[in-house]
Amino acid sequence: MTAKRKILLVYTGGTIGMIQDPQTGALSPFKFERLKESIPDLDNLDVDISAYSFPHLIDSSDMGPERWNEIGNVIRNNYKRYSGFVVLHGTDTMAFTASALSFMLENLDKPVILTGSQLPVGVLRSDGKANLVNSIEMAAAVDEQGRAKVREVCVCFGDSLYRGNRITKYSAESFTAFHSPNFPALAKAGVHVKWSDKLNRIHAKSTQEGFRLQSELEHRIFIFKLYPGCPFCLESSFFSRFRGVVLETYGSGNAPSCREFEQWIKLMKKLHIPVLNVTQCAEGSVEMGKYAASTLLQDCDVVDGRDMTTEAAVAKMMYVLGKGLSYTQSCKMLARPLRGEMTEHRAL
Repeated sequence: MTAKRKILLVYTGGTIGMIQDPQTGALSPFKFERLKESIPDLDNLDVDISAYSFPHLIDSSDMGPERWNEIGNVIRNNYKRYSGFVVLHGTDTMAFTASALSFMLENLDKPVILTGSQLPVGVLRSDGKANLVNSIEMAAAVDEQGRAKVREVCVCFGDSLYRGNRITKYSAESFTAFHSPNFPALAKAGVHVKWSDKLNRIHAKSTQEGFRLQSELEHRIFIFKLYPGCPFCLESSFFSRFRGVVLETYGSGNAPSCREFEQWIKLMKKLHIPVLNVTQCAEGSVEMGKYAASTLLQDCDVVDGRDMTTEAAVAKMMYVLGKGLSYTQSCKMLARPLRGEMTEHRAL
């Protein structure tokens, strides 16, 4: 008889962890005993579940590098004791947190699944119950060799398991609040869980070194979203505050051909500030050089972000620049896939 899989729930805050008091109707953060009362299906899972709650619960709007490190430290400190981790998190910044953890948790060989809900667990019709049960079940799943089926950072929401650095929140109300526009779901929960053959493909290129947490993150990142008629600030004193720029361009990576933009992009190169180019489109990919409007970007060392989401681009830049590499080394690292966050260039 095999031992039960041990899963640690990490509650950071957010809607999913709120339980409604049956007498007063007030919502308050869960205690694990009360959570099991609200979701009796947890007892049907052949899993040993423990829980850890942040000492000071936060709204996901307050998430950032410091909080990501708190989550990372909980996982690192308990890594050998548990088979997997389920992180309960607010939905507003879940895509940023999942992306950040996917990079920070190096050589990950266990499931780290983030989930949340649009309605509190203790409320009628809450989506949190199914999301939590699915997350725990998927975190505990094993393959034919007895290894965890999931060995990367994922998000489980609306009956789907997604690669964490591939999602974006698209709805504030729908129970299917997240989309993974350029990468298919890794699993679908129905009568049975159907697993994708793309699960854990990123491990084919991972090193054999042991698990570690990179806690150094460079948070001074500027997101510059182009729009028709936007002014280009050429003051080097302003941009010297930042260490990297995520540039949201049009279509397949196009940008204005005006002199002001040319001066700005050349200034970034002169200041040795890496610029990562992602598309504003919900689906599709940057293809720098496809049109003349993007050739200037290539000439100025702008990094092709391909089909990365903005959330993944920000998190990846924080991670890469946190390594203290040179400008050239940073640009090279930003340009290659690290955790399956972007699609490989097609062979010509």
